[in-house]
Amino acid sequence: MSQTLKPATAAAKLGIYLPAAPEEFRTASLTRDELDELRDNPPAWLIELRRNGPFPRDVVAQKLGVSRSGLARAGVTEALTADEIGELLADPPDWLVRERETHQKVLKEEARLRQER
Repeated sequence: MSQTLKPATAAAKLGIYLPAAPEEFRTASLTRDELDELRDNPPAWLIELRRNGPFPRDVVAQKLGVSRSGLARAGVTEALTADEIGELLADPPDWLVRERETHQKVLKEEARLRQER
């Protein structure tokens, strides 16, 4: 018997925002084979979500170059679309500039610590 994944787990593995997925995806468990099939042959809805969002917080953070904590500090709690992310990147508010700098410092420090080991 194949292991099944809850919709939230499957959405996380696909990098999509679960509430934006079709109802049949949000309400059904998937097998690993079904998840692999979605990855290998994504349907139109999955292609659209991956391209334009809305995106889950971890993807938003990655696209903006900040940490998830940085999003929380800035009060960004909602999923963002590609257009909204593009607007933020085109004219970055102060919080985004600050959080990007902080995130880069953290990444550099983590890299330095890894090298020391």
